[in-house]
Amino acid sequence: MNVIVNILLAVQILSALAMIGLVLIQHGKGADMGAAFGSGSSGSLFGASGSANFLSRSTAVLAAVFFACTLALAYFGNVRPSSTGSVLERTSVPVPTPIPAGASGTAQIPGGAAAPANDAAPTPSAPAPGAAQIPTK
Repeated sequence: MNVIVNILLAVQILSALAMIGLVLIQHGKGADMGAAFGSGSSGSLFGASGSANFLSRSTAVLAAVFFACTLALAYFGNVRPSSTGSVLERTSVPVPTPIPAGASGTAQIPGGAAAPANDAAPTPSAPAPGAAQIPTK
């Protein structure tokens, strides 16, 4: 089934690129109006009116191929796996190592400094008033 998905993805990308190219080649609706007043040439590679039919039909066919590939990829993306159960049940979670009983908070940080002998929290100081709070360069 993986081969089918890869083939569908390749066909979808190629049809999208070809459709972009065909849309960029086509003339807009106002291109013929400018040619009627003498600016530009109304002739093209496929003739005066043949390009509109050929390019329009080619774009429509490529759009249909693109949408069919999109629907097929969406179908194959939602196919249920053969195993049952939750995705979370299949994941492997590493077991954390237990922390020694006498370890302080900084001992739990890898590469941290050794903790002081007493675990008393330092008393917070009052913030500096006024201009002392402005950092200097």
